[in-house]
Amino acid sequence: MSKLENSLSEDEFVLVRETKKAQMADLDEDALIDLHSRIHRARNKYVKLYRRTGAEKVDKKKSRATGRSANQRNAAKVEVFEEALARVSRRLGAVARQSAETLKQERLALARNDSPISVGGAGGGKVKSAGKARVDSTRDSSGRKKYEASSIAAGARRQAKKDSRKS
Repeated sequence: MSKLENSLSEDEFVLVRETKKAQMADLDEDALIDLHSRIHRARNKYVKLYRRTGAEKVDKKKSRATGRSANQRNAAKVEVFEEALARVSRRLGAVARQSAETLKQERLALARNDSPISVGGAGGGKVKSAGKARVDSTRDSSGRKKYEASSIAAGARRQAKKDSRKS
């Protein structure tokens, strides 16, 4: 594998080297996502190249076995990038779990009011009074009383009509 890594182009070698454990140790989640997408693109490039070249070789040599042997370099590059992608994916998963746990702890702390950030309560706001309780005052209006009485009477009429049909 190291022989192949030495034969990679400069950009590819740098990209694979970025996926080493020591290089990824101080990357945050966004940087890891960016690295993951770059590795993924490079892997997909060589997968496509491997498949297309293999298909062309089969047409020329009339044998899948000889077509595969002529395409080993692309297959090996795919393998190198696949391993690099796996390393980045594992690290990204670990960082994402840490981030999720941190967010969960912050949310739970807010819910327990253990957090220095409060979501309301006795703060130093601008409103001086506690306010008045909202009470539905429309129940007392004469229009409302007539409307409810009419609705009750209409229901009673419907029920009486149904009852008269049954007997």
